[in-house]
Amino acid sequence: MSTAKQRLRLGLIDGDGIGPEVVRAARSVVDEALSVAGATPVEWVPLLMGRRAIEEFGTPLPEPTLQTLEGLDAWVLGPHDNASYPAEHRRGVAPGGAIRKHFGLYANIRPARAFTGVRASAPDIDLVIVRENSEGFYADRNMFAGSGEFRPTPDVAMAVGVVTRRACELIAHEAFRLASARRKKVTIVHKANVLPMTMGLFRDVCYEIAHAYPGIRVEDAHVDAMAAHLVRAPGEFDVVVTENLFGDILSDLAGELSGSLGMAPSLNCSATRAMAQAVHGAAPTLAGHNRANPVALQLSAAMLLNWLGTRDSDPALVHAGERIEHAVAATFEAGIATADLGGMASTSEFTEQICARVHRR
Repeated sequence: MSTAKQRLRLGLIDGDGIGPEVVRAARSVVDEALSVAGATPVEWVPLLMGRRAIEEFGTPLPEPTLQTLEGLDAWVLGPHDNASYPAEHRRGVAPGGAIRKHFGLYANIRPARAFTGVRASAPDIDLVIVRENSEGFYADRNMFAGSGEFRPTPDVAMAVGVVTRRACELIAHEAFRLASARRKKVTIVHKANVLPMTMGLFRDVCYEIAHAYPGIRVEDAHVDAMAAHLVRAPGEFDVVVTENLFGDILSDLAGELSGSLGMAPSLNCSATRAMAQAVHGAAPTLAGHNRANPVALQLSAAMLLNWLGTRDSDPALVHAGERIEHAVAATFEAGIATADLGGMASTSEFTEQICARVHRR
């Protein structure tokens, strides 16, 4: 574990499509914020994943990348476009999912917040969806070996949903800790009325963990009702904790309600490892045109700094993350945005504006 005096080593994985552009933009604002906050500069460690890795190593996630990640404090992961890989590399687990599974990143933290200056369907939204990231109905991560999906006959396909007490406990603690630092409310989302054993276990374990956090208000909702509530009254929610599939769907909905899924950040983490990863895809048609919106990965990197600062009791890292968040908000409020949000700024111009505002408070 690092201390405030040690130099952090952070992986930098470009990925595919617009990945190199948004990763470069995230690195720029992180370096600027660390300097302004008086934090020790980080050592960036570039690593290959995706199409470039296929070309060099014959696989989208080469062993040298995984081995190097083992020795790093955390990393920033650019988007990847596995749908465009050669056929033999499309059948396996996507590189990002493989990294999450390899390092046991059981929590996927996805904030959704509306910014002044960005047109949002839900201008009062300010919540965090805490998604269990290791099991559920996701076939690439709910089995020790093989797939959670199978076809006993050519005309029948089946899927196994996995819910364990231990995973429920871990994600519930993550949600309640987060709520303790926010507005002190947790909503447990499930579908126990039709999946009483799996979703019932998830709901019940979350309520059990709630007893350890007496200052937190707790409620629960069925996932279909929750989708409607998010559209009608998103401002009523603070921290939402749910299983893998539901969390994936609801966080995309919340991201779009906040203005655009293209600016939705996320952090994948365990108690000891973390990976900043934007929710959006690789947008290959935008690649190389300096038009991509870099906000999602910049905000993801800010979350990563906050996580590292909390882990290492380093207030300078937390302060750096906060400066990035304030700079993004101030830039939007000034009417500066990329084309996807109706603005005129290029990727690099927008990043320059963020870096300039990192110095202001």
